[in-house]
Amino acid sequence: MEEITVQFMLNGKAVRVETPPAFTLLRLLRERLGLTGTKPGCERGECGACTVLLDGEPVNSCLILAPQVEGREVLTIEGLADGDKLNPIQEAFIEKSAVQCGYCIPGMIMSATALLDTNPEPSRDEIKTAISGNLCRCTGYTKIIRAIEVAAERIRKR
Repeated sequence: MEEITVQFMLNGKAVRVETPPAFTLLRLLRERLGLTGTKPGCERGECGACTVLLDGEPVNSCLILAPQVEGREVLTIEGLADGDKLNPIQEAFIEKSAVQCGYCIPGMIMSATALLDTNPEPSRDEIKTAISGNLCRCTGYTKIIRAIEVAAERIRKR
């Protein structure tokens, strides 16, 4: 299979990677770049497990072809922490026990990141809307929503 070169910003760093043009961003991240925090779920854009930020917007990486990220900026769950220091959303998810099996959590956190980057004081309904594309089969969402509220409070206090 012929490969192409794709160059983009990944978690704040310039990357250049060879990839089959039919690879999705999800496969590129996991198989070529070793970033396994982004999870494959349905691989049809229905569950949100593979959510990353593309130019600051949450997208299902299973629906984005690798060539589509050329010259763009991708942020994954691995790019949120500052070294060993988790970001406030990650901390709040842990503290509020918003993690059950954990499979959906990277996508949830990325959707929450996009929300709080643009709206540091979201209502509960805005939080629900922001994560509506992310399915969780374990928690029932109550702790996830509370964790996002706590993270928003902390971000505002910075």
